[in-house]
This record gives sequence, C-alpha cells and structure tokens, in this order.
Amino acid sequence: MSQTQGCTKKYVEMNKQELEQEIVKLKAEYKKYQEMELSLNMARGKPCREQLDLSMGMMDALNSEADLSCEDGTDCRNYGVLDGIHEAKVLIGAMMENKPENIIIYGNSSLNVMYDTVSRAYTHGVMGNTPWCKLDKVKFLCPSPGYDRHFAITEYFGIEMIPVKMTPTGPDMDEVERLVSADESIKGIWCTPKYSNPQGYSYSDETVRRFARLRPAARDFRIFWDNAYGVHHLYDDDQDYLIEILEECKRAGSPDMVYKFSSTSKITFPGSGIAAIATSLNNLEEIKAQLNYQTIGHDKVNQLRHVRFFNGDINNLKEHMRKHAAIIRPKFEAVLEILDRELTPCGVGEWTKPKGGYFISFDAPEGCAKATVDRAKKAGVTMTGAGATYPYHKDPHDSNIRIAPTLPSLPDLKLAMEIFTVCVRLTAAERLLKEMD
Repeated sequence: MSQTQGCTKKYVEMNKQELEQEIVKLKAEYKKYQEMELSLNMARGKPCREQLDLSMGMMDALNSEADLSCEDGTDCRNYGVLDGIHEAKVLIGAMMENKPENIIIYGNSSLNVMYDTVSRAYTHGVMGNTPWCKLDKVKFLCPSPGYDRHFAITEYFGIEMIPVKMTPTGPDMDEVERLVSADESIKGIWCTPKYSNPQGYSYSDETVRRFARLRPAARDFRIFWDNAYGVHHLYDDDQDYLIEILEECKRAGSPDMVYKFSSTSKITFPGSGIAAIATSLNNLEEIKAQLNYQTIGHDKVNQLRHVRFFNGDINNLKEHMRKHAAIIRPKFEAVLEILDRELTPCGVGEWTKPKGGYFISFDAPEGCAKATVDRAKKAGVTMTGAGATYPYHKDPHDSNIRIAPTLPSLPDLKLAMEIFTVCVRLTAAERLLKEMD
C-alpha cells in the first residue's frame, strides 16, 4: 500500500504551499520505489501463466493414436480445405454468432487476417472497385482512443487516419455518418465493438443499427468489426450484449458492408489459436479467390485440436472463459480499488470500469500522460506508451494511458499500481504548481 497519507483535499483546491508540501512527500516515496530496482511490465494485454495453463489439456486432445479425420472424412494431416474444417466453423460460428457458411477459418492471428484484408483491398480493390493503391487518397476512420495495432496497419499502407471520438456507447455516430456520406475517399472504419480496447466500452444497440444503416459515398467502404472480446466477460451476472452486425447489415440492405474478425488468441494459446473472418457470401467469394493463390489451407490439425478440446460445444468454451474470468477479475478489481483510493480524494484522473475485455482506460489531467508513463518506467513499471491509443501516436490532450492488468501476478500488479498512482499524483501536482507561477 502507498506509504503517503491520503489526500485531505483535491489538488485544484490546494494553495501553492500545500502543493509544494505534497510534491516533497511524493518525491520521497517515488525515490523509495526507484531504489527497489523493480521490473514490472504492463505494456500489453497478455494472458498470465495461470490463464495459459487452463488450455494445457489441448496438448492431450490429439495424440499419435488419435483419428485425425474430420466428420466428413477429411484427413487433417494433409493438404486442402481452404476455408477451414466444418467442425471449427460450427464452433467459432457459435462464438461469433454467425452461420458456418459465412466463415473462413485462418491461422492463429486475427490481426494477420485484418492486415491481409487491407492489403487485398490496397492491391486489388474490393469487389471490382479501383485498387486503393491507384487512388490519390485513401482514408480510414479511427475511433479514438482505440487499438494501436489497428492504426499501425493503416499507417503502414499510407492510409490517412481520421480520429473519431469514442463515447461510452461507441463512436460518435453523428460524425461517422457525416464523414462517410460526404467523402468517397473514406474506405473503412476500425471498430472494437465489445469491451473495446482500451476503454472496455460496448456499442449500444442504436450504435450498431446506425452502423448497419450507413450510406457511404464510397461503394467499397467496409466496416472492420474486430470482435476480439466477444466472450471475454468478467462477471456472470453483469455482461454486455451486442446486436449481431452481419444480420443487421443484411436487414438494412447492405449485406456486404462489414468484415467481422475474431480469434481464440485470449481463449486458448495466443501463439497457436485459430482466427476467423465472418462476412457476406459475396465478400467470401472474393476472399477465397485470393486465398487460392496465398495458401492451400491453414493448420487443420490445430483446428481439430480446438474442436476436440471443447468437444465442439460452445457451452464448454463459455465455461472455459469463466475460468479465465476467475483469474483476471481480482486483478481488474484491484486496479480500480487502488485508483479510487489513491486518486479520487485528490481529484486527479478519470478511468473506465469495464465489465470485460483486457484493459482499463485511464485519463490523466491534460498534458500529463507522457510524463506519467516516463516517470513510471524510471521506477520500474513499463506501460503502453502514452499516445499509442491514437492514430500516429498523437493524443491531442496528452492524457490517455492504457492499463493492462492481466499479465502480472496480483501482488506485482498491486505494487505497480501503487507506483503508477504516485507518478500520476506527482506529475499532476507539479503541473498545477507550474501553472501558479
């Protein structure tokens, strides 16, 4: 627990002398943490060892005596089955809430599928439209704060990224509708619709319906719907639910407008899971045409391993996720308790309280994020770089910091958060004092 005495009043209510005393106290505590020569890493949303151990039974799901044939007789050891074995489509389809016939099963990484999808549009176009590489300008909407790896893909291809404000119900849809209807060069939007990265927000029913009813100027506009955390609830009795976007687009008369992505990366083994895309039959036809040149088929043995591990039953997968929740829920609750105890009395910072996903979004006072993250690193706590949750790493307010609670042990996490809150308080107090001069 933090050795400093709690705040007796909010920092904005302190006079210069009180702030100076607070800074002296905080610097002394910060120095003690530095002297501990710690190395605590909260930079990325990785599962911890205990979570990975939950899936070790996958190693026994197949063995040298096992029949590695699918229900239709396909030998999973051999070439073929471009779009994935049927059993895997059924299991992942149940997880994604989509029909097996609308799904392609890939390798371990949904990020790789998203990259391929952008790359295909860039070099060959979307359903007969001009390849993006031949256009003067290509733009993407980027709800922000958002997922840094989404933004990295579009930046790599030289696509101009336009930030759109995120709200607790999803992106600012007034702005999304205005932009896509007026600008033909806007070809897509990144979405993490459930337990978003980093806030843990879930899109409201109205938001999903407005997405499905977009009328973009570009005929090849696509919604990149990354449902990475669809089954990643923290609580059994308090969960967010989402309208299924493919069906909603179909009802709205725009069945081809969405690519939906998912994977088992934070369900089984991130390095050896399976990923999938769900989309319309028209889009699937185009994707398969490209896949014919790219591969003869992804790892069917691993697909079968996943099916056998869960006995092909979505209820077994959901029970597996309850075990994940039991491990990481105390970590999320510890972060929120420490933030509230150490920062609320000072009136410093705001943060989300997600019901699922992998992150907590923290907003430091304006102008304090970079200094806070740098200060934490010098005390042995590595966090996601400030600005990473915005396109081009440019947070206009220098305030957002992504907290990733899952990887550290609970004792290490608590210590890291004690250090983090000292860094937040010290940076905020110094900034306020400077403004008084």
